[in-house]
Amino acid sequence: MKTKSDATNIHYIKNIGGPTLGYSEGSGVSILQVDGYSFKDLNKDGQLDKYEDWRVSPEERAKDLASKMSIEQIAGLMLYSRHQSIPSMSRGPYKYTYNGKEYPVSNANAWDLSDQQKAFLEKDHLRHILVTSVESTKAAVRWNNGVQAFAEGTDLGIPANNSSDPRHGTDASAEFNEGAGGDISMWPESLGIAATFDPEISRRFGSIASKEYRALGLTTALSPQVDLATDPRWYRFVGTFGEDPALSTDMGRAYIDGFQTSTGEKEVSEGWGYESVNAMVKHWPGGGSGEGGRDAHFGYGKYAVYPGDNFQTHLIPFLEGAFKLEGKTKKASAVMPYYTISYDQDPVNGEDVGNSYNSYIINDLLRKKYGYDGVVCTDWLITADEPDNVDQFAGKPWGVEKGYTVAERHYKLLMAGVDQFGGNNEVQPVIEAYYMGVAEHGEAYMRQRFEDSAIRLLKNIFRAGLFENPYLTIEESEKTVGNSQFMEEGYEAQLKSVVLLKNKNNILPLKKGKTVYIPKRYIAASEDWFGNPVPEKYDYPVNIDVVKKYFNITEKSEEADFGLAFITNPDNQFNPESGTGFSRADVEAGGNGYVPISLQYGTYTAKYAREKSIAGNRSYKEKTMTPANTTDLEMIIELKKEMHGKPVIVSLLMNKPAVVEEFEQDVQAIVANFGVQDQVIFDILTGESEPSGLLPMQLPANMRTVEEQNEDVPHDMECYKDSEGNVYDFAYGLNWQGVIEDKRTTKYKK
Repeated sequence: MKTKSDATNIHYIKNIGGPTLGYSEGSGVSILQVDGYSFKDLNKDGQLDKYEDWRVSPEERAKDLASKMSIEQIAGLMLYSRHQSIPSMSRGPYKYTYNGKEYPVSNANAWDLSDQQKAFLEKDHLRHILVTSVESTKAAVRWNNGVQAFAEGTDLGIPANNSSDPRHGTDASAEFNEGAGGDISMWPESLGIAATFDPEISRRFGSIASKEYRALGLTTALSPQVDLATDPRWYRFVGTFGEDPALSTDMGRAYIDGFQTSTGEKEVSEGWGYESVNAMVKHWPGGGSGEGGRDAHFGYGKYAVYPGDNFQTHLIPFLEGAFKLEGKTKKASAVMPYYTISYDQDPVNGEDVGNSYNSYIINDLLRKKYGYDGVVCTDWLITADEPDNVDQFAGKPWGVEKGYTVAERHYKLLMAGVDQFGGNNEVQPVIEAYYMGVAEHGEAYMRQRFEDSAIRLLKNIFRAGLFENPYLTIEESEKTVGNSQFMEEGYEAQLKSVVLLKNKNNILPLKKGKTVYIPKRYIAASEDWFGNPVPEKYDYPVNIDVVKKYFNITEKSEEADFGLAFITNPDNQFNPESGTGFSRADVEAGGNGYVPISLQYGTYTAKYAREKSIAGNRSYKEKTMTPANTTDLEMIIELKKEMHGKPVIVSLLMNKPAVVEEFEQDVQAIVANFGVQDQVIFDILTGESEPSGLLPMQLPANMRTVEEQNEDVPHDMECYKDSEGNVYDFAYGLNWQGVIEDKRTTKYKK
């Protein structure tokens, strides 16, 4: 039966006992009738090719299509676009146009394809697109349909595999009302999901998120991040499931099962189908052990170090989790290595190069020893040239900065076992790399090498059902994305992620209707990822309208029953002078630029840091730094004075561990969260919900233990012991009865 969607000019044909086909009227695709079934003639040759036959396995279809592709087409399939927003705005390094004009003055619709998108789809044969922000579900649907129609009209009709970084974080100020929907369901960050210590919540998140992704036209998730966050200073800590191998393994496995599994009529083959989203697990072999806690997005953080000889532990969440799923899809469909150089971890070639460039780490370990046969995609922009300064955001070709052209970097990656190049829209260097291989190994070898990667990449597109129907309808997508059920489940997960650290004299829960004084919070000026200035801010740190539903608010501390301070862990703001481990001011003063990353609020001097760094001249011993948000500590001290003995409660947003000794003894309660709506905090404070979260990491006693721990070893710090005698160790948390001891702590607590 044939139907038509007038809004998008898409035709649909329902096969009895088979899939519904969707195709664009203007793409040139016709419908073939064979054995009583309908098939799309994607290459427009009037015959049913094996890759067009939905009755054939994804593996065989991928092999057939790969054999038909030119080297240029396979090279394009190996590309993964830079960040694309809908609409494409002109900002930072991402400058896009519509008919030669920037979006604000172009009169283009939000969902129109930019000039650059049309070019990389047609000229560069690109089919993997990274999508960032979208104006609305409607815009996302129309953009997806436009991309898919454009792709369908090309030679072989290969659909686009659109993807996303995690996009289900919370809008703290948003209110939750049962039965109300939203732009997309809101969940705690991965660290918050880990704080529930319940893998079923991780699985349920994956299942819901996959449905919302598919409704937005997204079929690959650049997640989960199963790196063991074994250094507490790492700014990407919040995107992980914490520092514990067992918890991270269970959470990652459940997350991927949720994302990849389709059931019932939605299943196509072996658990894959129309509700499946490919999971690109990251970052092999683990990126959480950067020396000094620095991060490899920048040159100052390029080295991961293993002073505890603990490299193998970092592989556990991959080998026992991502590659041993409980569901029918069996393993994560793709893997992303991290930017880092895993320092001194290559016993075969002795190379200290970025993980994707390292043949031992990809070919010998991942491919051969551990038998991983899915897609390996580099992290973004590792083939581009490095910037002039190590604190600038640009290319990240760590270990091959000098002596390699861009094309030679692509060739080295291919020989190391990589299939795909993240953040590269241009096909030419991949083609050049092919001919380098022909010169060294012969054409037959390189043709097969390209086809091997093409088969892996195409399988992920076939398994998601995109060759049959990559199109969406606005009505169905708007019913799915952010619907009330998904919003409610996300809110419940937020509640379960909150960790009660301190509750002196059982001050919590509080009765509704009390009067609260909430001091305004100062946030210092900083810079964003790309070096753009972010102005200072002084305002309420919480949605006051939400507060009013629970308490009376006063601006006079003497009128309040209690004070409530909202803070974040130290160094929350991205600041090149105090948050990254590198300081331009130190360079200007004649230093090497390297400074400590502090987890305490007051000024810190690195008395116990290494005399000599492990990798390069990067020691920061005896150097001093003050976190950008040291004013959080000042605010709490002042609040205690103003309250004159009345209770002070702290709500602590944690993106990584914090040293709380500077204020803990001065407050009556501390409630920690990992990214939740304001309303969640007040539901906990008033007893609408009982806290049940557990710390997915240790909180250090002081900065000495942070400096003396090994970057690669979990659970190796002295933990903080509070004034109530409780130790803030992994798997610690309070409920109204006291320290939580249950089946979760029995299973995971060390």
